Amino acid sequence: RREAFRKGKAPPMADTTVTVAGMRIVRLLVGKPPQTVDELMEATGVTRTAVAQQLSELVAAGLLERTTERLPGRGRPRHRYTTTHAALLLLFATHERRLGPLVWRAIQSVCGDELAEKVLDELSVRLAERYRRRIAEATPEGRLRQMNDLLSEEGVMVEVDEHDGNVTLHQRSCPFAMMFEETRVACELDQKLMSRVVGKPVRRISCRHDGDPCCIFEIVPDGDAEG
Repeated sequence: RREAFRKGKAPPMADTTVTVAGMRIVRLLVGKPPQTVDELMEATGVTRTAVAQQLSELVAAGLLERTTERLPGRGRPRHRYTTTHAALLLLFATHERRLGPLVWRAIQSVCGDELAEKVLDELSVRLAERYRRRIAEATPEGRLRQMNDLLSEEGVMVEVDEHDGNVTLHQRSCPFAMMFEETRVACELDQKLMSRVVGKPVRRISCRHDGDPCCIFEIVPDGDAEG
């Protein structure tokens, strides 16, 4: 009988913390057939209680999936554990961080600045479509608030500040740092993306690359020139 553990089909939660012991279990299971608690106890040399606790946490985080077998002549079922796609993404995150900047440099080298700009623009279009499907607010300010909530759910450290009727989005961590950290391309992509999502021009009024603590974006007021 298969348990209904399907969290592994989605990435682990943004605030998930995996212990050293937990990562050891993940590494033992990657690329291998499903294993039992007894097999993992033998491989790790730790107690059943410790292994069981780590397995529960990893399943809850979406990094492992559990299947259940009922054996003839035995009252209690036997559980087996295997890694999910989310575990693979976690293990190879370092390689992805190295690959992202190289991919963008290759695009710039092969296509040139003009075509690279078109690629960036198309990327902002596709990302905006993804977010707009989840945004129901009618006003640009409402959409910016909802955009803040969606980014926060994905693990980006953002917050909305409202003062004298002006709504600004403070982006304390960069969702595109992996690919564009060395340049301002991440900021440009953010600005294009937010403008498309809120339906009005958005400008950056503070930037980490200028020594500011975080990037701050605001909706361009009617009558102002876009910044």
